[in-house]
Amino acid sequence: MLDTRFPRPMGDLGNPASWGVPTELLVVQGIGPADAVQSAQQLRQGPVLRAFCEAVVELKRRGVAAITTSCGFLAPLQRDLQRAASIRAVTSSLTLLPSLLAEGLPVGVLTINSQRLGADHFLALGISHAQLGRLVVEGMPAGGRFSRSILGNRKDLDIEGAGDEVVAAALRLKARAPAVRTLVLECTNMPPYAQRIRQATGFRVLSLLDSPLLRAALAVDQLAACRAPIA
Repeated sequence: MLDTRFPRPMGDLGNPASWGVPTELLVVQGIGPADAVQSAQQLRQGPVLRAFCEAVVELKRRGVAAITTSCGFLAPLQRDLQRAASIRAVTSSLTLLPSLLAEGLPVGVLTINSQRLGADHFLALGISHAQLGRLVVEGMPAGGRFSRSILGNRKDLDIEGAGDEVVAAALRLKARAPAVRTLVLECTNMPPYAQRIRQATGFRVLSLLDSPLLRAALAVDQLAACRAPIA
């Protein structure tokens, strides 16, 4: 978890109730939203990579089945954190993109900051330069309710107003790229509005909650728990 203080309604992936399984939260102290919403190079050269590697090692020590993060911008650290964890680690909903792009259709990405989310984030996941042309990225308004609360790490969040902005951004993407049928939510604070987006756009809307790798890891762990002998 980034070191945050804004509210996390149901569906936000920093709210443990959103997962439907027992969830262990570890806050990476001193690393806030503004530290994470950076280029791949800045993430690697600054304190973020080391801090999150230390965090996944600690979570592994605690015996978790799988590890994820609370910021989609950490996608360029996927390989590093996976190596550090040595159990299933999924940094970002953007890890869904390679398999979606393999379907041959354009894919939409809704992000908190389209100026900062660049090709380096996608290339780090194994997406080819040719496939980049089939990604349609739309960002949130910098001065809007959503961005002010999340990136500003404020204590308040106008949930209804933020939802209006998220839906409006999805509609802008739909108007720009009518061929898009699937929308990936980069930001882990956007899933509370996923159903509103579906209703307004008709998109298939995906987030970290839809990661098949996380689902598989958790399913295996739950199965093992069911088969464990009773003490």
